Amino acid sequence: MRILGIDPGLQIAGFGVIDVDGPQLHYVASGTIKTTHLERSDLPARLKVLFDGVREVVQRYQPDVAAVEIVFVNVNPQATLLLGQARGACVTGLVCGDLPVAEYTALQMKKAVAGYGKAGKAEVQQMVMRLLKLPALPGKDAADALGLAITHAHVGTAMARLAQAAGVGGHSGGSYRSGRSR
Repeated sequence: MRILGIDPGLQIAGFGVIDVDGPQLHYVASGTIKTTHLERSDLPARLKVLFDGVREVVQRYQPDVAAVEIVFVNVNPQATLLLGQARGACVTGLVCGDLPVAEYTALQMKKAVAGYGKAGKAEVQQMVMRLLKLPALPGKDAADALGLAITHAHVGTAMARLAQAAGVGGHSGGSYRSGRSR
């Protein structure tokens, strides 16, 4: 199974691709999608770069599933709203490629990768490097994205087994229901 992790960000979004073969994790690729070359005030253009960048990564690496970080409210509500829009552009790019998308919090990713939910960026980078046997530390955004892919490799597999054992079937399709109109 090939997993694509996405660490959404409005200026820099990280991506990481791994292959999973049983308990073995194999590094495929990682990098960033940057919007820093655009005007900060041009939000639509920045969202388009993120969307197009995610679509390009999906087309190039052909993942089977994606894992994305869930965004929480932080101190600055405006920054949270902007990050939410960046995340939306990334998720939309994934689902336009017909990928199932799993979502994990930063705490879940840090626990799965570093064993400690409040691990720092440097600790996540170190553990990702060790788990994937990389020759050097990945960049911070790429390390977070690879961490999300690793989290899904461990957690997603266990959750799928539990769902299968419980006989839980997933209905992932939405349905349109007419609302009121005048």
